[in-house]
Amino acid sequence: MIKNFVIISHIDHGKSTLADRFLEITGTVSSKEMKPQLLDSMDIERERGITIKMQPVRMDYVFNSTPYILNLIDTPGHVDFSYEVSRALAAVEGAVLLVDASKGIQAQTIANLDLAKKQGLVIIPVVNKIDLSFARVEETVKELADLLSIERDQVIKISAKSGLNVDLVLKAIIEKVPSPKEEKEEDFQALIFDSDYDSYKGVIAYVRVNSGSISSKESIEFAAEGFKTEVKEVGYFLPKATVKKEIKSGEVGYIATGVKEPGKVKVGDTIIKSKSTAKPLPGYKEPQPVVFASFYPEKADDFNLLKDALGKLRLSDPALIFEPESREALGRGFRCGFLGTLHIEIVSERLKREFGLNLVISTPSVVYKIKNKRKEEELIYSASDWPDQSEILETFEPWVSLEIVLPSEYYGALMDVLQNIQGNYVDTKYLGQERMILFYEAPLSEIIVGFYDKVKSSTKGYASVSYNLIGFREGDLVKMEVFIAGNKEEAFSKIVSKEKIFSEGKSLVLKLKQFLPSQQFAVALQVYLHGKVIARETISARRKDVTGDLYGGDYSRKRKLLEKQKKGKKALKEKGRVKIPSKVFLDVYRG
Repeated sequence: MIKNFVIISHIDHGKSTLADRFLEITGTVSSKEMKPQLLDSMDIERERGITIKMQPVRMDYVFNSTPYILNLIDTPGHVDFSYEVSRALAAVEGAVLLVDASKGIQAQTIANLDLAKKQGLVIIPVVNKIDLSFARVEETVKELADLLSIERDQVIKISAKSGLNVDLVLKAIIEKVPSPKEEKEEDFQALIFDSDYDSYKGVIAYVRVNSGSISSKESIEFAAEGFKTEVKEVGYFLPKATVKKEIKSGEVGYIATGVKEPGKVKVGDTIIKSKSTAKPLPGYKEPQPVVFASFYPEKADDFNLLKDALGKLRLSDPALIFEPESREALGRGFRCGFLGTLHIEIVSERLKREFGLNLVISTPSVVYKIKNKRKEEELIYSASDWPDQSEILETFEPWVSLEIVLPSEYYGALMDVLQNIQGNYVDTKYLGQERMILFYEAPLSEIIVGFYDKVKSSTKGYASVSYNLIGFREGDLVKMEVFIAGNKEEAFSKIVSKEKIFSEGKSLVLKLKQFLPSQQFAVALQVYLHGKVIARETISARRKDVTGDLYGGDYSRKRKLLEKQKKGKKALKEKGRVKIPSKVFLDVYRG
């Protein structure tokens, strides 16, 4: 009997630790092979202590003398990776909703729960970390029971770290999560919910089989894309990919397609057998990137390497989109779409670690919309696309609805932060007497950089944030242009609210002054609006003591050397362009 389920929660509530205990209890992984966060396969996941990429695993478990197949998909918890969660939910029938007893219900807990409910999944409520001395166990149980409208005794209290009561969670999964429906349709249908790339086997499609069965050497077809190939191998994740003779209806596994062109295999497509009459399964909603940044290789010769690297990353990260672009100062690169600024950081870090690429990265931006004098609407993906102000009739920017969960005592401090982002207060709801959910609306551009840190700082780390796009609204927007040593640096240009142009401009030149290395000549940092300088800072020249070797003598000798140095610096300034290290681009938007 098969049970397919996910673990969903807010970031750092113990998903990966609970998955470790499941692997131990079911005997899927021996004690010798066991290590913390076993399913977090990337080094960057272990270093940051977060799950970035979903990971499926098959566990064989005997309960009350009956053998069961438990297919778990471990999911991320950060808001930037909610698309990963939605893809996993479409491949299962049940979800373990995990809440940290020391933190209570958080914003992403509610967001992920809403996604699970829309899929019609069975929810198993679990409160974790009950062994902590500062855990608020009963309060958290009450919050969770009230949120789900159930009795408190239906909430399972566990410690994933020690293994206390984890067997009760497995019992609940077996008893409450329905087995996959037995499809009468015999034709093979499998939904692709993720993919990876192997240089020998080609694209590895992670699939949930809806009906029928498939084995190696059989000819398959991708229903949406319409091309055919032969299966190289099939298998399960135990948790490593393990070759099997076949995979069949209701199971979660993988199909090695042999396809060497990553763009041909898409998440949400249906795999069927060649010459089959089976119809495509309902796919997923396409991910909608909300933040855009341009990636350029530091070395122009690395353009093709960057193109291949982005194509391979997109296999395991369908929310990443990219298209080529070129700029006079930077050469050829790609405009990339992301789900948030953490997503940008993770992708840029993976490109550096996995492919050895050093990048120049533009300031993150959102998609704007303008209406020109001809009353035609146009989407603007980067500041370089912004037309001359004389051609613009109206400007629009994307807005989001925010849900912020926090202790009531920090309400005042949080409102001070929210008042600085030009948003609108909507509503407040309470989770018991000490915690609340604040609903707010704000421009997306106000929250993509720095907002999360400000919320955490004002609430001493106790608040959590989730957001959803709600559409475009009219705004008074202008383009802020940046010049460094007299040369326009389009990578730092931004679209900003006219009301905040002066503060934004001053903030940017101060950051550039902090992070840009000094040169042999003074470097002017200027921000322009409609051809006028609105903010300026200067990086002083590095000074070499050219008179240090002189002892005594006529002052005119020193003067000649200083004049010669001055002329040299002037010549450098006139011909030289400041080379900006790739680290500066990341530092500026982080800082």
